[in-house]
Amino acid sequence: MTVENAYRKALGYLSKSPKTIRQMKEYLTDKGYDTNIIEPVIVELLNFNYLDDSAFARQFIESRIRYKPKSVFALEFELRKKGIDPALARELLTAYKDEDLALKAVENKKRAWHRLDESERRKKMMNYLRYRGFNYRVCQTVWQIFKAQS
Repeated sequence: MTVENAYRKALGYLSKSPKTIRQMKEYLTDKGYDTNIIEPVIVELLNFNYLDDSAFARQFIESRIRYKPKSVFALEFELRKKGIDPALARELLTAYKDEDLALKAVENKKRAWHRLDESERRKKMMNYLRYRGFNYRVCQTVWQIFKAQS
């Protein structure tokens, strides 16, 4: 097990999608490499900007908001699970408001829920938003906006 072998493994892992430093360390550890091999690989990947937790976090947030909007709290939790520093996650997420994210989350569901009666529509929306980490107040606000638009 050499540094070169570990580096090739790391590049193969990165070829699928961007990774955090923590994800890369866990991957290499799972492949049987120990820290005296992993650390030089991480340093080399950082030198070539193949690993960049800040860029990863920005890209992750943008992707989540575009395709699978969740609350700021849920996004921060996901980032922390991936090894992003909580302070960095909070800093990047300050630009987003839960109400805006919740409105975006229900945008694609409007058509499907439109046929339901009001109480069933409200129940579906509240459950959908709560599952994505939005608090009750945000859910109520979005429901009022949704109801006014119907």
